Amino acid sequence: MTGSTVTEILAQHQSGSGSPTRTAARVADAMAARGDDGTWITPVSRAELLSAATAIERRPGARTLPLYGVPFGVKDSIDVAGYPTTLACPDYAYVATRTAPAVQRLLDAGALFVGKTNLDQFATGLNGTRTPYPVPRSVFGGDLISGGSSSGSALAVALGQVPFCVATDTAGSGRVPAALNGIVGWKPSRGLISTVGLVPACKSLDCLTLMATSIEDLDLVADVIMAVDHDDPWSRARGLRFHGGAIRLGLPAPRELEFFGDEAMRTAHLAARDQLPRNGFECVETTLAPFLAAGALLYQGPWVAERLVEFEQFLTERPDSILPVIREILDSGRTFSAVDVFRAQQRLQQLRAEVARLWDTVDAIVVPTIGTTFTVADVLADPIATNTVLGHYTHFGNLLDLTAIAVPAGTTRDGRPVSLMVFGPALADDVVLAAAARLLDEPRTPTLYDFGPVSLQERR
Repeated sequence: MTGSTVTEILAQHQSGSGSPTRTAARVADAMAARGDDGTWITPVSRAELLSAATAIERRPGARTLPLYGVPFGVKDSIDVAGYPTTLACPDYAYVATRTAPAVQRLLDAGALFVGKTNLDQFATGLNGTRTPYPVPRSVFGGDLISGGSSSGSALAVALGQVPFCVATDTAGSGRVPAALNGIVGWKPSRGLISTVGLVPACKSLDCLTLMATSIEDLDLVADVIMAVDHDDPWSRARGLRFHGGAIRLGLPAPRELEFFGDEAMRTAHLAARDQLPRNGFECVETTLAPFLAAGALLYQGPWVAERLVEFEQFLTERPDSILPVIREILDSGRTFSAVDVFRAQQRLQQLRAEVARLWDTVDAIVVPTIGTTFTVADVLADPIATNTVLGHYTHFGNLLDLTAIAVPAGTTRDGRPVSLMVFGPALADDVVLAAAARLLDEPRTPTLYDFGPVSLQERR
């Protein structure tokens, strides 16, 4: 169901065969046709959207702008001046007075802001059902969840309403919904996209992420949105460019992979893995054990308490304004001691050392993005357990300072989405993107960025 890509829209606008105002009208029509389906919390009105598109057309040198008239959505935990930031909690909402710098860079590049997308409340969850607004469903039907917490962002791209969205990923929120909607969801290394203007979930782990339908589109948007921000203490510059050649992919033994009884998903994943050598990858057996051990720390350890840094006062003063499942998660953060924090940090550091040694033997690792799927009814019947299952392969990403991308890989025999996740060490973003492009059979030429002459092979 996906629509025109960033690349296609740019070509239309720059050639004059299309225009930002015509694109804005198409977007408004598409959103109106769907109605209030849980994709958007605060869409820009049709009149405002057309007015903004006209203003873009009138800017000096408009057709040379890197994202001239390209529409996009923003997850509703990220500030856009003049619009409410709700975090899917109406009583928490406020009208932002300043646009997040990452979003401002897109606007300066000529992109067209379409609205704020739905999410799991307080960006806490991976399933997309934890919202007081309509619960979004996957484009694959069957009452499948859209995934979360960036539920609306993934759906807006998968429906073809916008070619890309800015979302977030603390524990998998940018990858799980991408997997469940058959699109690409990229969690860059922490700090490559400024998180200033994001209401934090876990500030030490939060990432802004990008969702699109192609690696080419991710490259175009990343070239605009990534920049060092001295107001963000986690900010850092992007790593070296991958200039081609062999990529060593680590593959955990099938016995290490968990599909939670979903044999159709297991069969589809292993079939997709069998194709990797034909895509020019050098495949090496590796282990997933230290990654999964780190992932277990996220919600079983004291990092859940970090959410209280932002939300404790609101939780204390207005507990009834918070959905019961979110309130339960936040309350659990109060049970951890300072000793628990240091014990978990020491354990995590041990696991980071183990993982660091693995990168001597592989450049990236491929696993399922999700091991199974759920319907909305499944999640509502058992919200905590199903959410844990959805994060099995994603929870460890930011704890171990990784970069990761969810890549669509067809469907199961019963028509559900299959997604491969490629992940690598911090600042290996270009290697991961190059691997994803090969999986999608996309040509990728290193022309957008050049972070130095050192290739992956030369670093070995």
